[in-house]
Amino acid sequence: MTSTYNTLKETLSKTDTTLVAVSKTKPISAIQKLYDEGQRIFGENRVQEMADKYDRLPKDISWHMIGHLQSNKVKYMAHFVDMVHSVDNAKLLRTIDQQAAKHNRSIDILLQLKIATEDTKTGWHYDDLVSLLMSTPIENYKHIRVRGVMGMATYTDDKAQVQREFQKLKSYYDKLSEQLQSPAFDTVSMGMSGDYELAIAAGSNMVRIGSLLFGAR
Repeated sequence: MTSTYNTLKETLSKTDTTLVAVSKTKPISAIQKLYDEGQRIFGENRVQEMADKYDRLPKDISWHMIGHLQSNKVKYMAHFVDMVHSVDNAKLLRTIDQQAAKHNRSIDILLQLKIATEDTKTGWHYDDLVSLLMSTPIENYKHIRVRGVMGMATYTDDKAQVQREFQKLKSYYDKLSEQLQSPAFDTVSMGMSGDYELAIAAGSNMVRIGSLLFGAR
């Protein structure tokens, strides 16, 4: 893991890209080992698993929720999660704001946009998101900070298609950035172990890497 992590970290540093180490299903020992190498941001896709790991690992870890999130699960992580990548509906947006308020803290969020052709991948359609932001400005939410966008490309060997989808997400980010005029809106989270290089070329500045670091699941 050491050589792979160091090589990846060096590569990402050249483009100032943030690494989220996707630790879902991985044991505490594997996360601790990567932590000891210097990694501080870890991503999980199940709330209970992330909460259990939060309790057992160093408290300077920044935990990112990257999986599909149900509103009724937010309360179990609102006291510690730093960023939620998968905000894909208005109810979830409101719930995160409300639960963060109960703990007198602010939670960073990313707006998940649908760019893939697969029905299994969720996210806002761009026009629907714009309509929401026009009717309910982000300034109305006092305990969340909208940091940017997230998207997942279609699972395919067609690199040209993946590249087009990443470019689409970056164009959405650019349009939203112009509309929101928020200095906090600075993140494009796209790219995983198999396509992160394409994502960075398209404008990603945050990648979610699991199997390259921890091995296949």
